[in-house]
Amino acid sequence: MILKEFSKYIQQKDDDIINNNTTATKLLCEWIKIVINKNPKNHADKIVHKEIMLAENKSGDFMITGKSPSGRVLVKALYNFALSYEQFIMSKWLSDKKPPDFFNPKD
Repeated sequence: MILKEFSKYIQQKDDDIINNNTTATKLLCEWIKIVINKNPKNHADKIVHKEIMLAENKSGDFMITGKSPSGRVLVKALYNFALSYEQFIMSKWLSDKKPPDFFNPKD
């Protein structure tokens, strides 16, 4: 249920990942920040509020941690999903590329 909500969010950002504007883990942080800063409207939001804590410093570095053992399992699952989704998007992008596509005429 929570992975489904996160996957809806991250799917909207495919172009940003492909264009190297962001990473899936940064998108995970953004999504958690959005969910935590709003009033929970569904069960997924309530679980994120209860189980996950987000800390961020002034330079934009962040840490996501679980508040309980089940929260840590949830964070690990979300993190692994973000990494695998990013690999999936990049492999899909790479599938139709040929070696000359990576040739730099300035070399």
